[in-house]
Parts: sequence; structure tokens; C-alpha cells
Amino acid sequence: MNHVRPACIADLQPLSELLDGYRVFYSQESDIQAARDFLQTRLALADSRLLVSDNEGVLEGFVQLYPTLSTVRVGPRWTLADLFVAPEARGKGIGRELMEAAANLAREQGVGQLTLNTQTHNHTAQALYESLNWQRNDAFYAYTLNLDDPAGT
Repeated sequence: MNHVRPACIADLQPLSELLDGYRVFYSQESDIQAARDFLQTRLALADSRLLVSDNEGVLEGFVQLYPTLSTVRVGPRWTLADLFVAPEARGKGIGRELMEAAANLAREQGVGQLTLNTQTHNHTAQALYESLNWQRNDAFYAYTLNLDDPAGT
């Protein structure tokens, strides 16, 4: 049975494998060490909220949230930056459980708004978000400036 809980340092290796799978899904080269280093820093600094889906000691998915602020709302807002379920665990409602746990954690922490971005062709994720009452934002465009790429691409 799956249980959603906060990630801890003991989860570092299996969570690194999940994060690597997430990055590969987004067309990045596999690099488990980079994923591990990244997660180790997040856990050490506690600058993100990481929740994992634990199936009797086997991590099957995660969600990561980054706290930020909304000047317009004059209060906290969190960005749901990452949601990933291992391919072999998909179709069991784990993504939904992680999304619901993220929203509940945000509410408990007094956060008034969650935001996320997803690829335009990721229809499976969009269907999940919309089924959970997330609203597509048609009022704003999202822009990116890659500062580590001289061409800005």
C-alpha cells in the first residue's frame, strides 16, 4: 500500500533514481550523480518540499515544491516544480495522491496558491491537473531566459 510522506536523507538513492528518470523524461542526459547531488543539497538546505510515494519501502514517485512569494497576493505561493511516477507504477493513482498531498501540505502551511508549468503536449498530466480543479492560466504567458546558454536557448 502506498503512503505519501516527506522525503528524508535515507531516501537519497532511490529518490535520485526517480529524479534521474524525471530528467530523462524531459530529454536530459541520464546523470544519477547530478540528481543525487541536487537532492542532497535540497534536503540539506530544506529549500524545497519533497514528498514521496512509498510502497512498503519502494519509492514509486515524488513531488517537489518550491516556496516563493506572491506580491499581488501579498503572501506565500509555492511552485509545484516536479511530479514524477516511475513508469512501472503508473496507472495506480500515485500521481493523484502526490498532487493531493502537495495541496494539503500547502494548506497546512498557510500557502494560498500553488502554480505549475507543464509541457503543452503532456496531455496525461494536464488531464490529471484539471481533474483536481487546477485552472489553466490563459491570462499570462510564461517566458524563460537561460542565463547559462550564450544563445539564450
